[in-house]
Amino acid sequence: MSEPGSIKEIVRQFVMESAQIKGVKEVGDNDSLTDNGIIDSLGIFRLVSFLEETVGVHIGDHEITQDNFSTIAEIEKFVNAKLAESAKMGEKKQTTPAH
Repeated sequence: MSEPGSIKEIVRQFVMESAQIKGVKEVGDNDSLTDNGIIDSLGIFRLVSFLEETVGVHIGDHEITQDNFSTIAEIEKFVNAKLAESAKMGEKKQTTPAH
């Protein structure tokens, strides 16, 4: 189980709200969210908005793909990569001398 407040747990809470509405009681980290009818295309866009607001990442339209949003594990991997990218960009801004 992931630690509370982790990306995986944040995603799982969102997914489980949608799953429970559809009568699904359990969702594994590698279960396909769309193939299993847990989240539809509108749900993906809601999830993107939720992640942008909750985690503070910007997700471009070109990044909303089946590869990035197919499972809880893939979403976690994608969001963690975005956070690492943001942190790296922040470090570059801090170390770049002003002109």
